[in-house]
Amino acid sequence: MKENNKEFVKEWLVSWAADDGNVNTTQDILAWIDKVRNDTRVYIEESSLNESDFWFYDDYNGEITNRKRSFFSIKGVRKFVDNKFISEQPIIIQPEIGYLGMICKKINGVINFLMQAKIEPGNINYVQISPTIQATKSNFMRVHGGELPPYFEYFENARKYKIIYDQIQSEQSSRFLKKRNRNIIIMVNEDVVVHDNYRWMTLGQIKNLMKYDNLVNMDTRTVISGLPISGFRFQDEELKPLKFFFKKESFFISIYQTEAINELPQIYYNINNYKMFQNDRTIEIPLFELADWEMDEFGIRCNKEADFVVKYYDVNIEGREVTRWNQPLFKAIGKAVYGMIITDIDGCMKILVRVKSEIGTFDKIELAPSIQWDSTHSKEQDDNIEAIFRKEIESPDNITLDVMLSEEGGRFYQEENRYIVIFIEQSKMKNLPAEYVWVSYSTLNVLVQINNCLNIQLRNLLSTLDI
Repeated sequence: MKENNKEFVKEWLVSWAADDGNVNTTQDILAWIDKVRNDTRVYIEESSLNESDFWFYDDYNGEITNRKRSFFSIKGVRKFVDNKFISEQPIIIQPEIGYLGMICKKINGVINFLMQAKIEPGNINYVQISPTIQATKSNFMRVHGGELPPYFEYFENARKYKIIYDQIQSEQSSRFLKKRNRNIIIMVNEDVVVHDNYRWMTLGQIKNLMKYDNLVNMDTRTVISGLPISGFRFQDEELKPLKFFFKKESFFISIYQTEAINELPQIYYNINNYKMFQNDRTIEIPLFELADWEMDEFGIRCNKEADFVVKYYDVNIEGREVTRWNQPLFKAIGKAVYGMIITDIDGCMKILVRVKSEIGTFDKIELAPSIQWDSTHSKEQDDNIEAIFRKEIESPDNITLDVMLSEEGGRFYQEENRYIVIFIEQSKMKNLPAEYVWVSYSTLNVLVQINNCLNIQLRNLLSTLDI
């Protein structure tokens, strides 16, 4: 690895350690978000599909779609494993790949990210901290007739800059069918015009702001998780100045003194076993073929226990490319729990992950966090790891993060879920089920540089880890 790239790793740590910023303080950021929220008029109300002049039900194809056949549609989907029916539900069909992009720049010796105060119709509190650009292909192809998103030209011409991270990653596979977005971070040296709804923030600030409920949006979290800080070979003397930044030595070791090559075979063994031996099949079907779901002009609902309903909304938001529209949104019933169990093994911090298949997964299966409970998951469904986690979170002593974070505000209505990071002694978790494996941070940081390996819940949890 070239010398300047090794120094670049240290610069990420400098930005990570600058948790109150060096351009804007965290209090400045919080005051700015409050001002944007107070100054912007947002009107969102449930409505009827019959009141929309853009969205409609196509009774021939059995889908909710729009007049331009753009953005997304909602159809039915069924999943079979070994030819056995597993589940069915409505699902979002959005095959286009959008941009989730961040511009970063070294300012006064510290790397800062250009972040946006973005309003989405489904956001709790309406305004959340978003990447520099968050645009569907329909947005930047101007299908809606609006303006190009600010800063789009930087990503359209990204080869002119230093590309830090560029991968196509999955979205929530319980709501989208094989949906992916391009997660990209670019480093610029030139002056960047900062528009009113944008501010510079350090990596440490962004992570610090993730500790606030529903403040940093899902798209920011997934992009930040991709920062390449591991996988490099350092000499002992080169590690000394890096170690200075860490409060916990085991985390430092997990990043810089482990070899991903030692853990990858076991991980891929679990993944490839599923892909090879499980006949996992998902098929699209018309909405009218869903046996347990009912549809009318006000939405789609399940006549059994479910995690969500589909509703229609009239939306009026100032400050967007298009200010008024209507659309369907998936509305969660209850809250999910996403948990990351960490431990120390021989002085190295390890993270417990599992392989998990969901109805909309792009390639059958991805690595998921230790715990991924939807709102309908019950205690009776726990395996032995989940049972231990349930018991351990009753005591807050070893919980390092417990926060409510929002999911995708452009397609989901006010969905927030509980994110937990907890330390549990390895000795309490003997006889791991086959789908679980302990891995170092460096291994996951290598895998996130490859598309469709880590699911979005795991990437979101990784983004919250702090030094």
